[in-house]
Amino acid sequence: MDEYQLLRLAHVLGLVLMGAGLVGVFVCDLRSRQCSDLALFSQMVNLIALFYDGIVVPGALLLLGSGVWMIANHHGGWEFLDTPWLVGMVALFAFEFIEGNTVTRLYFLRMRRLCAQSLEQRDWTAQLLDERGQRLASFTHFLDLPMLFAIVALGVLRPTSWSAFLAGCLLALSVATFLFFLMPRLYPWRTPLGPARQFETKGYRP
Repeated sequence: MDEYQLLRLAHVLGLVLMGAGLVGVFVCDLRSRQCSDLALFSQMVNLIALFYDGIVVPGALLLLGSGVWMIANHHGGWEFLDTPWLVGMVALFAFEFIEGNTVTRLYFLRMRRLCAQSLEQRDWTAQLLDERGQRLASFTHFLDLPMLFAIVALGVLRPTSWSAFLAGCLLALSVATFLFFLMPRLYPWRTPLGPARQFETKGYRP
C-alpha cells in the first residue's frame, strides 16, 4: 500500500471511532433522561464523558491528522479552497471539533463534577437539576450526528457546487432542531426520587 491508501485507511478509522463515540453519547444521553435515581444518572453521565474522551476525541484527532496530511500532499495544499466539497468537509469538521470540545464536552464534564458533588451529599443538588436542562448544550448535542452525516455525505458525493454544501448545512440544522424538540418529549427528564441510594461494595444497586 502507498502513502495515500494508508492515509485513507487512517481517515476511515477516525471516522468510525468518532461516529461510534457520538452514537454512544446520544444513546447514553437518552437513557439518562429516564433515570430518576441519582446513582444510575451519574453512571450515564460518566459513560458519556468516557465516550467523548476515550472514543470521540481520539477519532477526531485521527481524522484531523490524516485529513491535513492528505490535503497538504495530495490535494494541492491551499488549492483545496477551490474544491467546494473539500472546503465544506473542512469547515464542518472544524466547527464540529471546536463545538464538541467546548460547549458539549465541557457541559458533560460539568455534569460529571456536579454528579460527584450530589453523590457526596446523597441527594440531587439544585445546581445539578438546573444544569441538566441547559438548552444550548442540548441543541449542540443533537447537532453532532447530523453534522457528522453531512461531512460523510460531502466526502462520498463530492458535489462541485456551493449550493449543495449550503443545502447539507441547512438539512443538518433542520434535523438537529427536530431532534431538539422531539426527544425531550419522547424522553422527558424523570423526576428525582429523592436521596441517592448508597453504593454497595459490588457496584450500583439496581
